Amino acid sequence: MALPYDPNFTMAFTFGTQTEIENDQEHDESASAAVVAVDLISSARLSLKLDSVYTEYSAQYLVDNSGSPGLKLTVKNCLEFALNKGIPKADDWPHLGSVSKPPSSYKPALVSMKGQVIEAEDLEEVCDLLVHQPVGAKLHVFTPQIELQQRGIYCGPSGEPGRYVGLRDGIIVGVEKIQGKSIATVKIWHKKKFTFFKVALSRMFVLSSLGIEPTGLLVDFCVPRLSIN
Repeated sequence: MALPYDPNFTMAFTFGTQTEIENDQEHDESASAAVVAVDLISSARLSLKLDSVYTEYSAQYLVDNSGSPGLKLTVKNCLEFALNKGIPKADDWPHLGSVSKPPSSYKPALVSMKGQVIEAEDLEEVCDLLVHQPVGAKLHVFTPQIELQQRGIYCGPSGEPGRYVGLRDGIIVGVEKIQGKSIATVKIWHKKKFTFFKVALSRMFVLSSLGIEPTGLLVDFCVPRLSIN
């Protein structure tokens, strides 16, 4: 059952051991970033009619080629690589998580993509960008709140005990008003799949034990601004 949504509750403070840290060993940050990046690219290309239908591009290609040894990928890293170097369609490279690699002589056909990565500074800029295309973001995830609020409005910590999972990559697909407050519809790459959530944009929290200063639940906004020329 979803927790009730209180539009007047805006700031949550978590101190000491009230919020523990959950280490999700199965979460792959680089794979997550790549999946979100290619979804943003596919959506942007369809919006600009560069593709006549929604076309899947290879997240695994970004995992295999766009990073540096020992460093985790970010959505921004993946987008910048794809825009600078091009990227194959999903069917032209092993699927995400595949351990088999093509021979070094294999060179997939790369789809050229011109443009730049745009980062939004605040929610007003996010709403402006949403007029044209979905916007990449990261969501602060707490459990069990994320599960309890899946069919309601996710508000992060609300004073009850919970565990901080960390940031998860996602895509904002729209913003609406509910009880006078701005609510984003976001699809998050969580537990190796996309799940849709409604997220309270007015909710902020402080997590003193991890040094997290007052912040909204959604952060790190970016989009690929593609050129049609």
